[in-house]
Amino acid sequence: MNEPKIGIQNNRVQFILLVVANLFVGSMVGIERTVLPLLGEEEFGLASTSAALSFIISFGFSKAIINYFAGSIADRYGRKKVLLAGWVIGLFVPVLIIFAHAWWVIVLANVLLGINQGLAWSMTVNMKIDLAKADQRGTAVGLNEFAGYSGVAVLAAVSGYVASTYSLRPEPFYIGIAIGVIGLLLSLIIKDTEGHLKVQMEAAKDEKNEMSAKEVFQKTTWQDRNLSTASFAGMSTNLKDGMAWGLFPLYFTTVGLSVTQIGTIVAVYPAAWGIFQLFTGALSDKLGRRKLITYGMWTQAAALWFILAVGSYPLWMAGAIVLGIGTAMVYPTLQAAISDVAAPGWRASSMGVYRFWRDSGYAFGALLAGVIADFMGVTWAIGLVALMPFIAGLLARFRLEETLKMNNVKQ
Repeated sequence: MNEPKIGIQNNRVQFILLVVANLFVGSMVGIERTVLPLLGEEEFGLASTSAALSFIISFGFSKAIINYFAGSIADRYGRKKVLLAGWVIGLFVPVLIIFAHAWWVIVLANVLLGINQGLAWSMTVNMKIDLAKADQRGTAVGLNEFAGYSGVAVLAAVSGYVASTYSLRPEPFYIGIAIGVIGLLLSLIIKDTEGHLKVQMEAAKDEKNEMSAKEVFQKTTWQDRNLSTASFAGMSTNLKDGMAWGLFPLYFTTVGLSVTQIGTIVAVYPAAWGIFQLFTGALSDKLGRRKLITYGMWTQAAALWFILAVGSYPLWMAGAIVLGIGTAMVYPTLQAAISDVAAPGWRASSMGVYRFWRDSGYAFGALLAGVIADFMGVTWAIGLVALMPFIAGLLARFRLEETLKMNNVKQ
């Protein structure tokens, strides 16, 4: 039996299937981006902003926790089994939302959505890294995130249009059922990358390929300056996104925009995020990780403050695009930095810890934004949350080393 070859070109069919699969993973989230915050207010009568954002909190914490375990489970049992499990669980999400009679059912559905995303999205990115060469990791992650957030953007716009044409539910969530079925079928076709991982582990046999879950958690969270700085930056990025997910529809409603206009702005932000990752991931393979992470975090903060400072639809659109660009600068780059530092044998576990902290940002962002909005207003909540990516940019500037050079030394 021939040994698997490493490299995107050598595995292009498998790689393309994984890109398409993550398009559908992201689409599951996109359906909710426009509709659920409005559903909470209009259909379930939630007056408290923090209560309305509870679905994001449940999503964020469940995804974060599952991310942590998904990496170690995948290292032990294989990537494909975890990917399939994610899609089986994802099928229940739109069904629960369609038939929800109380808000707690929506919250439960988002716990399942978090599990679906934690298992399925984690595996698509890990499988792409398994297939890619060391100097292609930024490109691999960039393509993965481009596909996922393109799915988020397209379905955010489509669900907004469907909701405004028909109703907030059930029509948008019929699409979710179709997406779940297609995602499951794609996962059955995709081959496992166990053989490619073994090749990489053999090439890195001089490194410490065995590490306990506790050691990986400590190393990624605080012991290693590069891994821990990346983890904080990831959490700050998604803290901002958890706020944007929950508060943008509410903020733009207060300034008089229609559901269709809100859906467009809410879609443009992840669209820019997705599209520009085609370039930023590959750019980090050439220019390095540190600059893109630092300036990307600062760009996000600046974009949020810009959105609050302006007062017209075209300028809000521009701010959403800049916010997406700033996020695109850091999203694939942070994951590439993690894979630069972590050895192949514990890379998925370290990525799981990073993604645990990163996606807990969804929950912390929604929780923090909801509390601030209830006491000080939506505008203050957006402005104060923007401080987090700004601080993360400072830490990256003064604490993060250039991990791409480390990776090149390994080669």
